[in-house]
Amino acid sequence: MTGLPDPGASRAVLIGTASYRHLHALPAVEANLADLRAELCDATVWGLPSQHCAVVADPQHAAAMLDPVRQAGEEATDTLLVYYAGHGMRDADSADLYLGLKGSRENAGYTSVAYQHLRAELRLARARRKIVVLDCCFSGRAARTLAATQNVLAAQAAVDGAYVITASPRDRMALAPDGERYTAFTGELLTLLREGLKDGPELLDLDTVFRVLEERLRGKNRPLPQRSQENGVGRLGLVRNRARAVRRAPAGPVMAADVRAAMVSAGLSLARMLRAGGRGRDALPVLRLVLQERVPNGEGSLLAVQMELADMLAETGQTGEAIEVLELAFQQAHKIYGPEAVVVCRRLADLLQESGNHIQACEVLKHALDLAENGVRAQV
Repeated sequence: MTGLPDPGASRAVLIGTASYRHLHALPAVEANLADLRAELCDATVWGLPSQHCAVVADPQHAAAMLDPVRQAGEEATDTLLVYYAGHGMRDADSADLYLGLKGSRENAGYTSVAYQHLRAELRLARARRKIVVLDCCFSGRAARTLAATQNVLAAQAAVDGAYVITASPRDRMALAPDGERYTAFTGELLTLLREGLKDGPELLDLDTVFRVLEERLRGKNRPLPQRSQENGVGRLGLVRNRARAVRRAPAGPVMAADVRAAMVSAGLSLARMLRAGGRGRDALPVLRLVLQERVPNGEGSLLAVQMELADMLAETGQTGEAIEVLELAFQQAHKIYGPEAVVVCRRLADLLQESGNHIQACEVLKHALDLAENGVRAQV
């Protein structure tokens, strides 16, 4: 498989239980959720829109954990990623896997969420590809079962058409080592996302991610992850390889405004490069992310971003959103850019006419004529 999953048609649900009433706390889980979300939404990693990445922290009951998964499953058509970090348990009389809630108790599966219910929601999801990451801890009987049969957990966690990675830690120290910000498994995953893989491919697929995590955890003598996959999903490129990016140190002090301006410029260049290479789906989230920046005294650069985004939206049939972007651009350009608002007006009028809003198109063109005449008078 080539290319990244379409961020606009994909969803992620990050679930984690850090505090418990009857079990020992796992404070590292809170950092797992926040930082993993930041990486997945980073345009240089995946570029998932923030509204497409739900975080479910310390769910109190099954519905609080599973409702966001159901919603994401109904919305995602490309890829659905579900992550869970916290206590993983087994009922006293069965080998079933349970995911911990705030009020969960040992050897009482009914106080937790049965993994089979999460698996059922994943099977109902519309997404073509599904990724499940379980960073769970086990103790007692569960640990002995995993030691005796290496692939028990991965087999139990399997979902049709999905790629499942299980961290399979066996005790508290293995899950959240003292003095470390993250759990052992997720800490290695975040390091890989942030630093990339030297001499690795441009895109890191799921099989590569799993292989690297297994090697690094083995090198630290920590429990080894397991996996289960179907339909060749392991070849799916999940994230960009940051190690392939060229990094240069700044020549002197850099002000916050300079950083923002550079981000806007770099983001626009990246989007244009992706668009020219036929990867418009990857360019759209980059442009949306750039528009979130506010550059003091440099708003003109955002106009170019808005124009680029509007063109791409129109090309992909998203005319309504393209018109919204240009209307916002016009409001800003009318106040800030002066005559440059004429360019926005012309493009906005074209889109309105194409969508059948001829009266509005005429009004926008009249605005453009007024602006042009005012510009001429100002120069006399």
